[in-house]
Amino acid sequence: MIQLSHKIELDPTVAQAQYFARACGVARFSYNWALAEWQRQYKAGEKPSEVALRRQLNGIKGTEYPWMCEVTKCSPQQSIKNLGSAFKRFFKKQGKFPRFKRKGVHDSFRADNGPVDKQSHAVDVDRTHVTLPKVGKVRLKEGLRLKGRILSVVVSRVAHKWFASFSVEIEHLVPVRENQAAVGVDLGIKSLAVLSDGTVFDNPKALRSNLVKLKRLSRSLARKQKGSANRKKARNKLARLHYRINCVRKDALHKATMFLTKNFAVIGIEDLNIRGMIKNRKLSRAISDVGMHEFRRQLNYKAILYGCRVVVADRWFPSSKTCSSCGCIKPQLELSERSWRCQDCGAEHDRDHNAAKNLKILAESTSVTACGESVSPGATAAWQSSLKQELGKSYAT
Repeated sequence: MIQLSHKIELDPTVAQAQYFARACGVARFSYNWALAEWQRQYKAGEKPSEVALRRQLNGIKGTEYPWMCEVTKCSPQQSIKNLGSAFKRFFKKQGKFPRFKRKGVHDSFRADNGPVDKQSHAVDVDRTHVTLPKVGKVRLKEGLRLKGRILSVVVSRVAHKWFASFSVEIEHLVPVRENQAAVGVDLGIKSLAVLSDGTVFDNPKALRSNLVKLKRLSRSLARKQKGSANRKKARNKLARLHYRINCVRKDALHKATMFLTKNFAVIGIEDLNIRGMIKNRKLSRAISDVGMHEFRRQLNYKAILYGCRVVVADRWFPSSKTCSSCGCIKPQLELSERSWRCQDCGAEHDRDHNAAKNLKILAESTSVTACGESVSPGATAAWQSSLKQELGKSYAT
């Protein structure tokens, strides 16, 4: 059993959209109230907990905050649960300390279906509608593609649109692949990805193509008086443009990762230090516009669905500097050098295509143990031997 999410655009009425806005406001207020109360109790020497805070809010909201009863009880309860999860990640050093939420920034609320034995169906979906607590049936722009038990739904606002993200538990059987082809993938800026077989995925450069309009709308928003109706209109225009840029970028990433997982059984990629790469002031905007982290995230979960294996090269693996023909490593290779000639065998290499070929060789040289971990089979090829002699380590992870 695995859990997948499907995000669908909603088509609410005016009254339903107003209800969503109130529910998001209640969720935000509950989260901020619980965070302030958590900090107060901690400073007072008490041991706050998410369960105790939910009970405390239930005891006072009827008298102190009666407007919270206008929306579903899931909205404040689930937001405090989210706060508890945020503190757990913080204590495990897997996240930052929770911060207070602002109005209009990531507005959302959640509703759960509860355990199976309680037969709770707060959320129900048919072909064209989703049934939510208190608000009733809301029209969907498309049907839910996943068939299984609905665990929860998160209703959120992005720019001028409302979305419902369904978390569904389904039974998944890993497909048996007849095609065992391997491929190397080199991510870049000029092109989104270059494959070892020569296939090139163009980079849409969503931000760069809309940068002039983005600057103009940002200046227009800065000139508007705070609290005015014109400022609200300008903010909505800017939010719509950001939403369009995000959609263009994700569309290209989904097409590329879907092509890879459907056509190849073994995929070799690099473990890029994206946080360090964006510190380059001349390239930070272009690198961020590619969406390399999102590419890696999509590739990982789609590989599970389609029975692929992703082989990740070490961060210091010299994929661009290694000759894919003889295994010789070029001592220095500047970023501006897009092609180079091997001094040993004389082969001409395109920088990105050569890196993709080396990643394919690395992916083919790995094997899978009974535990499913990728390991290096031993340095028998001249290509692997030269790498180990030069760098003193194996780069298969």
